Amino acid sequence: MKSFVWIGALLVACCAYGQEPAQTPPAQTPPAQTPPSPTLEQPKMEDPGTAPEEEKKADTPAPKKPVAKAPAAKAPTHSGDGKVVEEIIARVNNEIITKSELDKARASASEQAQQDCSGRCTPDQLQEMIADDQKNALRDLIDQSLLSQRGKDMGINVETEVVKQLDQVRQQNKLKDMDDLEKAVESQGINWEDFKNNFRNKLLTQEVIRREVGGHITIGREDAQAYYSAHKDEFARPEEVALRAIEIKTEGKKESEIPELKAKTEKLRQRVVDGEDFGELAKRFSDGSTAQQGGFLGVYKKSELTKELWDAVEPLKKNQMTDVIETKQGFLVLQVLEHYTEGVQPFDKVENEIMDRLYNEKMEPALREYLKTLREQSYVVVKPGYQDMAGGTNSDIQEVSATPEQQKEKKGHKKYLLFGKTTEPKS
Repeated sequence: MKSFVWIGALLVACCAYGQEPAQTPPAQTPPAQTPPSPTLEQPKMEDPGTAPEEEKKADTPAPKKPVAKAPAAKAPTHSGDGKVVEEIIARVNNEIITKSELDKARASASEQAQQDCSGRCTPDQLQEMIADDQKNALRDLIDQSLLSQRGKDMGINVETEVVKQLDQVRQQNKLKDMDDLEKAVESQGINWEDFKNNFRNKLLTQEVIRREVGGHITIGREDAQAYYSAHKDEFARPEEVALRAIEIKTEGKKESEIPELKAKTEKLRQRVVDGEDFGELAKRFSDGSTAQQGGFLGVYKKSELTKELWDAVEPLKKNQMTDVIETKQGFLVLQVLEHYTEGVQPFDKVENEIMDRLYNEKMEPALREYLKTLREQSYVVVKPGYQDMAGGTNSDIQEVSATPEQQKEKKGHKKYLLFGKTTEPKS
């Protein structure tokens, strides 16, 4: 059902004709999120209106959280008496995937499936989704490892962006500086370097997909027009607005600080008027939980917003902004990314949405074929008993013997065989 859901999170960040996700208004293509912190609580999105949380989600399933992978330098852990503490279940070139990493990935898959359903699935559908996602968890870990390694081989440098995203996490968690973020991470038992590698590997993966796969996919405007003509009924909508926001919070602030915060919000609005990008300013300065997505909130019907907010956005056209709005939480500027009138939407209003649909239809098989090629060029072995989870029918991973030091040939490539468990002799 959702074998490519982790890929979806990567595609939005690196695809669709060089447009930034925050600039794509349809709810069907929400911006990809920065890798979620496994250690720090991420702030919940504060709704400026009264829309139910599930209505804010995109029409397609939300991108699955990328799963953290152990860096190559990570050494297996042993207890002092030589007992096995960590079990290696797969090796991808010079990197390993452990049982604990797979367990975490499977747990994350279960949580994500429940979020994706959010009352829209029957119990049986939810269980089927969870089972499918958990079955593919190991394959997804292997794919991510292959892509991040490919990025390193290509000499891609993402360190500047890593620092930016770590700083966004710091700001969202209201920490003073990066040292405080490091302390917060390590206080919860997570190695700081592993934490940073989680971001680094995802960014490498995105860039590899953009260069090696997305860059070879082309879709003409005539293709989009043909799709629109054949699927017009799918673009019938009530009146809706796609919104993004810059939020400056006043909760917990002193009364004397309020005027300064309002002035800050007004200054940010003026910077957009003067030509700066709303989404970039939202990423850097917004206190809202959607800051990392350029402030993208979702697509709203009239009934899903308070009267005050609907009255503020209803007369606005594409890319126009509200004045600074004061709420209980703070100050808010909303920008209309698209305003959909009731009925079948004209082609120009849904062109980007159609392009994204066609792009993703081509991207999925193209990416799977690319990953298949990477596997054929790599040393990939999986512990017996885990092969089905490692690739299914689309994988070149074959069942291997667990005999130490044994090797076999596959299409001219050696496959290192896995010992199964990491042990250390007692002294």
